[in-house]
Amino acid sequence: MGRVSQAQAEENRRRVVDTASRLFREQGTHVSVADLMKAAGLTHGAFYKQFASKEALVDEVTAHAFDEIARRNAAGLERHDGQRDAAQRALIDAYLSVEHRDNAADGCPVAALAIDVARGPEGREARRTYAEGVADFAAFLAPAEAVGGGEGGLARLCTLVGALVLSRATQGSPLSEEILAAAHAALTEAS
Repeated sequence: MGRVSQAQAEENRRRVVDTASRLFREQGTHVSVADLMKAAGLTHGAFYKQFASKEALVDEVTAHAFDEIARRNAAGLERHDGQRDAAQRALIDAYLSVEHRDNAADGCPVAALAIDVARGPEGREARRTYAEGVADFAAFLAPAEAVGGGEGGLARLCTLVGALVLSRATQGSPLSEEILAAAHAALTEAS
């Protein structure tokens, strides 16, 4: 079997990062390399042609996931003609939905990766990227009068993430949807 082209190697890497992004959000970063590569449709040995280590992949996936949030937030602003309040309201509506609760693989990495990042060593690139991503997401959520972050955006983000995590943990009981509704009301009643 011959070597893969540079274009194919780049495509394989992208496929692994996309697959890992979904699996890590759904199952955590403890997913084995073998299971990850099988899900990506590639061989286990191909992993080490693309990444120095699993930790390097976790670093890259964390950055990829937060880039995705930034793109979604920018697209939301564009869809709402730059109207920040409308884009934030649409994000809150989608974030605190049953669909988002039930689809962790495509969901928010802030909620999905928090425990894995917290358990990792302090010097890891994933932790730095996660912290920057959280700060950027909070800045997007800040009320118009406090653009640039601040407590308002952090409080909104904490409410969103906390509600999502609790709702997922109580899924199957009526409490799960009550949590989503209570957080939604808390975030939208004042706006």
